[in-house]
Parts: sequence; C-alpha cells; structure tokens
Amino acid sequence: MSAQDFDPGQLSESQQLALGTYTSVTNQEPSAAIPLLQRSEWNVQIAIAKFFDGEASDPVAEARAALPASPPPPQSIRREDLLNGSPSYFRPPRSPPREPAPRIVPQPESQQTYKPPLLLAILFTPFNLLYRLFSSSFSLFGYLFPFLPRLLPRLSSGSSPARSWTGRRALNPRDTAARFTREFEEEYGNHPLQFFEGGYAQAYDLAKKELKFLMVVLLSPEHDDTSAFVRETLLSQEAVNFINDPQNKVVLWAGSVQDSEAYQVSNALNCSKFPFAALVVHTPQDSTTTMSTIVRITGLQPASAFTAKLRTAINQHSQALDRVRATRNEQQATRTLREEQNSAYERSLAQDRERARQRREAEAAQKRAEEEAKAKAEAEDREAQKVEQWRRWRAQSIPREPGPNVKGITRISVRLTSGERVIRKFSEEADMEELYAFVECYEILNASEDTSSATDPAGYEHKYGFRLVSPMPRVVYDIDAGGTIGSKVGRSGNLIVEPINHEGR
Repeated sequence: MSAQDFDPGQLSESQQLALGTYTSVTNQEPSAAIPLLQRSEWNVQIAIAKFFDGEASDPVAEARAALPASPPPPQSIRREDLLNGSPSYFRPPRSPPREPAPRIVPQPESQQTYKPPLLLAILFTPFNLLYRLFSSSFSLFGYLFPFLPRLLPRLSSGSSPARSWTGRRALNPRDTAARFTREFEEEYGNHPLQFFEGGYAQAYDLAKKELKFLMVVLLSPEHDDTSAFVRETLLSQEAVNFINDPQNKVVLWAGSVQDSEAYQVSNALNCSKFPFAALVVHTPQDSTTTMSTIVRITGLQPASAFTAKLRTAINQHSQALDRVRATRNEQQATRTLREEQNSAYERSLAQDRERARQRREAEAAQKRAEEEAKAKAEAEDREAQKVEQWRRWRAQSIPREPGPNVKGITRISVRLTSGERVIRKFSEEADMEELYAFVECYEILNASEDTSSATDPAGYEHKYGFRLVSPMPRVVYDIDAGGTIGSKVGRSGNLIVEPINHEGR
C-alpha cells in the first residue's frame, strides 16, 4: 500500500488509532505519517521519537550518493563469459533519483486550518453538532433578549486566537530570516557565512533565475547534535570555503524549525532527521521549469564528508546548468542584437521622419513666401493702378499755366528726379498741393493724354512720395504745412524733388 493513495478503510482499528494519535502529536499529514509508522511497526512511541530525533541514516544510500555520476547514456554493455562463452549484459548504475522541490510560501498562522485525524473527527462529530446547535440557539436568544450577550460576554464573543506551539511570534519571511541570523550569531558568534536575507521563496526564485544551487539548512535548537553540527561541520573552514566559493554558485538559506516557514520547508523537503541540509537546483533534464532536490544530508556529518557530498552533487549537475546558461546567453545575445537592430531602425526611421518634417516645413515656408510675394506684387500692382488712376484724375483738375499778362504769379523752377528741369508759372494764391500735384502728374501733362474719362479711385488716399526742397538755403516745403505758393516760395524759386520713404518719414 503506497502512502500517496492510502485508504483509511484498509487500516485496522489499531492502526487507525495509532495513526490518529501520531498525527495529533506531530501535526503531520497522514500520507507522510504512514511510511514512518510502517518503518516503526506501528509503534506510536517509536515513531514520535524518530520524528523529533530523526532516523538513523542509511549508509548504503549515502555511499551510493557519494559515488561519481555514471556516464550519461545508460547503454547496455555486452560482454562474454570466458568460462562458458555465454553473453551477458551489464547496465551501469543510474544517477540517484531526484525529487521535485516545491516553492513554499509561508502561510500566516491566522489563516492556517487544523485538520483533525479521521478517527478523532468521527468521535467528536456528535459534540460538534451539539456545539453548533447550542451556538445557533444562543444567537437566536441573543436576538430576542439583547441583555443576554451583556450578561454572558464570554459565550457571545469569539474564542481567542490559538498561540503557536513554539510560542514564537510569527513574522514576515524577511524579518524571520533577520531574526534567525541574529540568533545564530548570538549563539555561535561572528562567522563568514552569508545567509540569504529573505524568505525561502525569494531564495528559491533567485536560484532558479540565475541557475544557482540553493543550499537549505534546517536546524532544531532542541536537538542534541545541532551545536556540534554548526561548530564542527557548517562553520568549518572547509565547508565555509566551499560555500563561499563564487565558482560553486551557492545561495545559502537557513532557518529554525521553530519558525513557521522553516517548519513548512522541512515538511515539503521530507526532512526526517535534524540537522538537515539539502541542495535544490534547476534540473533541465526533467523540464524547463523544474526545481529538484539533488542531495540530502541528515544528522551529524564530518566536515569532509559533508563537503564531499555537496561537491559531488554540484559536479553532477554543473554541465546541464552550463548548457542552459549557454543557451540563455545565446538567447540574450540574440535578443540584445534584435533590440539593437530595432533601436537602430527606430533611430533611422526617426531621422527620416525628421527630414521629411523639415522638408515639408521648408516647402510650406517656400509656398507661404511665394504666396506672400505674389500677394505683395498684386497689392503693389493694385496700388500702382490706383496711383496711375489718381494721377490721370488729378491731372484734369490742374489749371493751365497763367499767361504773360496775368499778374500775381510765381515763377518756379523744379528739377525732377530724372534730372530734367521744368520751369512753370503758378498763381500766387494757388495752394502748395497744386505744385505737388503738378510734379506728380508732369508726365501725363507733358504727354497731353486725354484724362477726361478718369475718375477718383474709391477708398484711395494718395500720398506723395517726394518733397520739394530749396537747396540754398535749404528749406523744405512740406505739403502737410499747407499755405499758398506765393507765401511759401515768393515770386520765384528753385526747387528740387527729393524722394521720401513713407514708412521712415
């Protein structure tokens, strides 16, 4: 009968009673308790003593574990007996079996549920029913008579939470590891070992991610061999040098079974004797995610034997881990190369986009400049047309030059911007604007063009682009100053035309 698929009905009454007594004391699952009871011939006292003190190690199994690993391909070697000539086949020994190492996340004690043994659960079923019936009845009476809960607060209130059997305060995994390290140093003094500063699950994940060997050390302070194991084996120079050697890639996690987390780890790793040490590592030959226990070391061991077992286990699995590391490095290199190529492509794409954006902006700016130049040219053309229209309109209203018999005239000599000098007579009473209009419309008047049909451009206000200046002495006859020609210039005058800029005027 296997321990995994046992049926309580197949056990005898005495065996069921022994199983219930054993599990009630050790709080161990029936599936794990039955093999120990079978090895103890169903003697409860012997089984309990083995559980707390540990079982004696099997020298044959330990000797096999210490042997070097057999060649990887388990091929059958054919050989002939020289005496009778009959062929025989020899199979090399297989590597020691590996057991999966689960990832343990400690469950708070407030969330842990106690599952009583089957026999006790059957015996206490009537009492459980009576308790539930009494509780329901009391709740009903408490609803009908509110003063009852005040008189019986203890019955109405819930039961106080149960304390841990060790009496230690439950902490989170990191604080539990710090407490263990502090207590370890207080007990054994300063040491060169570097315990992992975190919970078992964090150390488990680190070893799995970085393909390292997770060394689990479980101690029981109540065990007689704990002190000797720590001082003579774990803290020996040989063991310390081996554990701290970076080439061995060991992550050291230790705990006391008085703590909830270490106790759960001991159950998961099937710890049967203290002190206990085990190596947990990723085994790619099983699956791509499996973490397995490759060696267990129980009881007090000499430092040389302890280190030899660890070294043998590490050497047996280093090649497989090296292949996985090489594969991961190749994948990481490929991933890095792909990321660099993608980054280079993105940079090139960004540069192309930037150049395209600059080209679009340049084209848009050029288009705007062309449109502005075109609009400015059209505006200048319209302005020139209005100026020409105004000149033709203004030329028809300029009076003719007074004759020789007319009195009260002013003789003006004007040198135009083209260098031509024009001499003309004006009435002394004529406004200065008439002199400016004559200069502005001189080309039209000189060409004797027909201006009878010209009209004043709508919405146009003409501004003269020149001014008349007397050179000696220099006098500027500004049109905005107004006045008549006679009062400003006198009976005669020599004037020159100076172009002006309306914007800077």
